[in-house]
Amino acid sequence: MKKTIYIAAVAIFALSCKEKETDKSATDSVVEVTETAMKTPIEEVVLFDGSDFDAWKGYGIEGMHDAWIIDDGAMLFTPSKEGGKNIITKDVYKNFILSLEWKISEGGNSGIFWGVKESPEFKEAYETGPEIQVLDDERHPDAKVANGTHKAGSLYDMIKPEDGMINPAGEWNAVVLTINHDENMGKVELNGKEAYTFPVNGEKWDAMVAKTKFADWKGFGKYPEGHIGLQDHGDKVWYRNITIQEIN
Repeated sequence: MKKTIYIAAVAIFALSCKEKETDKSATDSVVEVTETAMKTPIEEVVLFDGSDFDAWKGYGIEGMHDAWIIDDGAMLFTPSKEGGKNIITKDVYKNFILSLEWKISEGGNSGIFWGVKESPEFKEAYETGPEIQVLDDERHPDAKVANGTHKAGSLYDMIKPEDGMINPAGEWNAVVLTINHDENMGKVELNGKEAYTFPVNGEKWDAMVAKTKFADWKGFGKYPEGHIGLQDHGDKVWYRNITIQEIN
């Protein structure tokens, strides 16, 4: 009896191995999906620690705009008459977790971009990069329009956060932005709480953009890999403690 069971077990094992060998492509596919689902952040990189602008440059220029200075450990933008002093990271990113803090002046407006394509074809960073809004909700008129999708912390012109998640002008706000094109997932956390999630590509993303003022913009949201950007909107704004973790 024991010998019979042993022979049967060997036969089953051999058949199993043969089936696995025959269906190798299906197995590889399953492994690939599993590995994608298990992707994790790699080492955190400091983009700004209050000491220098080494990781940044002006959009469309080689160096850094002098309207951005370091003030008490934060980068401070002081508006100039010329405008167009947006800045971007020197490196580009596709899948990442971006963490930073921002503080806006009274009545102020700014923004955090990702997926920015730096090209002579696009004069401004916002022509390609979707934006997380930075705003004084109490005083700036933008907070009263577009069903709240221009309020601070919103995915600009698309999704608004719940009320009460943002600290007022003059106080610091913490933002964590996760973008993962492989998983088609974006997530925004505001001051330690999850605010909303959203698709970052494909039909659902296109449908969201189609309902906005960006619907007919040639490059908007079209570049999975791009620069992180900070906006000159003509108002004083501070950013600090900026780090990024790429997801592999």
